[in-house]
Amino acid sequence: MKVFIDGSEGTTGLRIYERFENRNDIELIKIDPELRKDPKERAKCINSSDITFLCLPDAASMESVSLCENENVTIIDTSTAHRVNPDWTYGFPELDKNQREKIKTSKRIAVPGCYATGFISLAHPMIASGLMSADYPVSSFAVSGYSGAGKKAIAVYEGPEKPADFDSPREYALTQQHKHLKEMKAISGLTKTPLFSPIVDDYYAGMFVTLPFYTDMLKGVKGPEDVHAMFEEYYKGEKFIHVMPFGAEAESNGFIPANVKAGYDDLEIFVTGNEERILVTSRFDNLGKGASGAAVQCMNIHMGIDEATGLNIVK
Repeated sequence: MKVFIDGSEGTTGLRIYERFENRNDIELIKIDPELRKDPKERAKCINSSDITFLCLPDAASMESVSLCENENVTIIDTSTAHRVNPDWTYGFPELDKNQREKIKTSKRIAVPGCYATGFISLAHPMIASGLMSADYPVSSFAVSGYSGAGKKAIAVYEGPEKPADFDSPREYALTQQHKHLKEMKAISGLTKTPLFSPIVDDYYAGMFVTLPFYTDMLKGVKGPEDVHAMFEEYYKGEKFIHVMPFGAEAESNGFIPANVKAGYDDLEIFVTGNEERILVTSRFDNLGKGASGAAVQCMNIHMGIDEATGLNIVK
């Protein structure tokens, strides 16, 4: 399988490249570093590939798609550009029972954003199961390592002149215009855009996303055990999503540390709370299941091979 990574110098592109290091079923098409932004050279690489990964800003991703003239090329885009485009398949295989087949047969696959992955893994089953109505006023908070903030931010966090405020958690997207909100709403099936409070913190990788619920606003739910049972059934048999045993947070003295899944490509779900208020939390690596790992998982499904090939998951 001939594979080209357009944007291989960025964090996501580099991580995809790392996941190919020990694979003999992949032939990487490499571009001259001096020509990596040249449209003609990129077009040549894209059209000679079987699969092209786009690890670029939105505008550059759309340009790359326009350069593709070979109808046999599959494009897997990790940017925000095509995630709510109906002509593209959303690259979250666990979304429902039909999503893997869509990914397998599609030539255009849009990989979810990291926050969106955590959010949708929780919100979509809540709606699909009937426990939560589509018009529930959903709110969410999330914490991520700084590796998800891009090369410039990483350089600041790891540089010799790091500002003092970078030593603490920093809440952002305060105008409620975070770029992942469109897919969070659309893919989950919500009728209202959720309230979302993301936080970037001074550690490299790993994240969690949490959704709080009032029990009396859910359907047929008496306590967190009912919600936990739904998630166990919804994700039964999944390799990449693990619903943790009820009460598993006790192993961390009642905490859910955000960096535990760093270096892994799967995701964990915790259900906590009491009879009045419930928290559901997803924990994963923002560079794994939240980015490059998800992209490679989609490629494996599209190739018709074991979707865990080349990936690091808990077995």
